[in-house]
Amino acid sequence: MNGAMSVQRRSSPLRELLETLVVAVVLALLIRGFVVESFLVQGSSMEPTLHHGDRLLVNKIAYRFGTPQRGDIVVFHAPFGDTRDYIKRVIAGPGDRIRIEDGVPYVNGERLEEPYVLRYDDTSMPEMVIPPGSVFVMGDNRRNSQDSRSFGFIGIEEIVGKAMVVYWPLEVAGVLR
Repeated sequence: MNGAMSVQRRSSPLRELLETLVVAVVLALLIRGFVVESFLVQGSSMEPTLHHGDRLLVNKIAYRFGTPQRGDIVVFHAPFGDTRDYIKRVIAGPGDRIRIEDGVPYVNGERLEEPYVLRYDDTSMPEMVIPPGSVFVMGDNRRNSQDSRSFGFIGIEEIVGKAMVVYWPLEVAGVLR
């Protein structure tokens, strides 16, 4: 077979298009299922950081190899069998001590600096220790947020992922800090 050439017949353009579409759909489903997913913000509990109607990209692998950090904005399965997902900010993590005085959280004895909160409410909560495998979450709009103050700790296994980017509407598009 020295010097022999082989020729492969080219498949039809329609077949190539279908094969490309199938591969694209499979890749999109894999990415959406395991890597990144789009979410729609509903409600005002994260204002002024996020607004009703904002569309986000959520990193679904962010916590497969690590734990949520204080300040991360996370999407998680709502407690008590609610079918919606919630979005809140991590205030304290496993082993942290948290208390709330007149709406202001104190973590491990120190007032949490929260430039993203415009107005605190008047809630108070005695000190608690966050159990292993859990986080304490709150909305940035403290006067209009159902969060860990009302439903308790969130298990890390309930977290869908870390909110990374607002992509719509375009005028507020950008990376979340």
